[in-house]
Amino acid sequence: MTDRPNLQEEFRRKGLGASVGFGEKPAVVVVDFSLGFTDPVSPLGSDYSAELSATRTLLGAMRARGLPVCFTTVSYPEGPHAAQHFIGKVPSLAVLKDGSRWAEIDPRLEVQPDEPVWVKLFASSFFGPPLHAWLQEHGADTLIVCGATTSGCVRATVVDGLQYGYRVTVPRECVGDRAAGPHQASLFDMNAKYADVLSLEHVLAQLPPHSRS
Repeated sequence: MTDRPNLQEEFRRKGLGASVGFGEKPAVVVVDFSLGFTDPVSPLGSDYSAELSATRTLLGAMRARGLPVCFTTVSYPEGPHAAQHFIGKVPSLAVLKDGSRWAEIDPRLEVQPDEPVWVKLFASSFFGPPLHAWLQEHGADTLIVCGATTSGCVRATVVDGLQYGYRVTVPRECVGDRAAGPHQASLFDMNAKYADVLSLEHVLAQLPPHSRS
């Protein structure tokens, strides 16, 4: 992941990688844990069983507290659309067609009726879906980002989350990528500049203690 084992300490000495901590009202966005990414049969897919299990644990804790949860998926209509050049760069994205099973959220996450699932065409969950307005409506000040891929749509969402003024947290067990190198490098970079990358255990300990009445 790094050229020197003490690189993280070196970054900290240079003023990178401080913690921004949790606010009072966290919300979770689960980025693109659709079957197109979580089913290894898909050309975009990998085995994210461990990441899905960790995300289920987080979602259970959020739901028990009545805290906001939302999802995004990538899906494309037939014919010309705004993401043609994105698909030109990543041709296997073309399998994510409107109405196909590849665009469905992995059923292991058990999306609840009151949890929005937004379709997006590009990487960031803030580009297209009304995520910012939804977070404001719920009074959220902290965004917890899960999903795939760490180096792609997760990272894009994290960067935009910071730019919209949220404290951003990434539970490292709840995000995944197709290869270890991009995954680890992106976690390192996000933690250095854009988000707090924490263990799931640490994130769960930061959630408010009150339960749904």
